[in-house]
Amino acid sequence: MQRLIVLLLLAFTLPAQAALNVLATVPEWAALVKEIGGDKVNVVAATNGLQDPHRIEAKPSLIARGRNAQLLVATGAELEVGWLPLVQRESGNPAIQSGQPGYFEAARYVTLREVPAVLDRSHGDVHAGGNPHIQTDPRLYLKIGEALAERLALLDPAQAQAYQAGYRSFAERWKAAIARWEAKAAPLKGVPVLVQHDAFPYLNAWLGLKQVGVLEQKPGMEPSSGYLAEVLARQQHNPGRMVLRPAYQYDAPSRWIADKAGIPAVILPFTVGGTAEAKDLFSLFDDTVNRLLAALR
Repeated sequence: MQRLIVLLLLAFTLPAQAALNVLATVPEWAALVKEIGGDKVNVVAATNGLQDPHRIEAKPSLIARGRNAQLLVATGAELEVGWLPLVQRESGNPAIQSGQPGYFEAARYVTLREVPAVLDRSHGDVHAGGNPHIQTDPRLYLKIGEALAERLALLDPAQAQAYQAGYRSFAERWKAAIARWEAKAAPLKGVPVLVQHDAFPYLNAWLGLKQVGVLEQKPGMEPSSGYLAEVLARQQHNPGRMVLRPAYQYDAPSRWIADKAGIPAVILPFTVGGTAEAKDLFSLFDDTVNRLLAALR
């Protein structure tokens, strides 16, 4: 009887099964992990919506997060190439090294756009595998989410059913949201746009926007005043109706073009937390579509 009492006391005092520790490189994947994993995951993002994901400092606090992670979720396609390998190496965590089950790259589950025919670093920050800004097309989250649920289940088999159920719930709500966004955004199809950084090929493909110019002469490099003047001159023959920039970028080039050309400068959240309205994945695309439509009006 005494032994039974001891066992019962232990059952009540032992902690519940720990949540899976997940480190995501950018807010959109942290949000997707949470949609799928719910309370079965403890997820943090290495960056926030107002940081340039290409250029992050691998601080000791970030390395410590890598040390404790059981799953590392990255975009891949060289988006994080300037800092993530250092985090992986210095963390000393074998689970999150490239090629291990604890390392997940979202870009592996989609077809990348703008794959360069010739790789020449003199052309700027060119990504060998293609443009990595896949998060701006909501349709891509379905395949990525499905693969992510499988990976979570592999790492945490005791909760496999919960992850699969979490993905099914997300996918059902997400497909309905995509249909709503596409119906609302129908007036944007064929609208010519300028972009400050070539960050929106997936958004353009989804909504049918027509990109007619980029303010950066080379990817990732600040445009000169002379080049901006050339872009402005082209407005006479092939005009954009608005100029788009990700929320994390400085706004001087897009503001200059918008002022001189008499068109709206549109700040897009780009990821969760990029604007006050983009609080989660669903409101990220609500806000994106709303801002584009407001500029069109």
